[in-house]
Amino acid sequence: MALTGSCMCGGITYTVEADTYLSALCHCTDCQKFLTPLFHTGATKNYDVVGNSGKINKHFFCPTCGSGLYTELEVMPDNTVIKAGTLDGGEANLKGKIDVEFYVKDRPTYLAAVEGAKQEPMFG
Repeated sequence: MALTGSCMCGGITYTVEADTYLSALCHCTDCQKFLTPLFHTGATKNYDVVGNSGKINKHFFCPTCGSGLYTELEVMPDNTVIKAGTLDGGEANLKGKIDVEFYVKDRPTYLAAVEGAKQEPMFG
């Protein structure tokens, strides 16, 4: 299945082939600050941080509008984490299902656990 998406200003667009995917919410402090094989048009910028695993997390964003687009995790080299809010055609609703929530230990107190989602205190 092909998924398409873009940043807020439309300067970055992408298409990704994804037969299956895991829908997840991450509540780690990096994702809280960052919120908002991949092919795209336009030049992204990236910001690298060291995750709790000791491995590098590369966060990619649009240099014009700042929209967070995707993350590449050194701990998961064969996968790309796409920011769901950038998906086109209603796909950002993730088919109404979240499979897992990561870093629930850092989840803001005003957010409730997603019913039916596996609750993980950290990643992995």
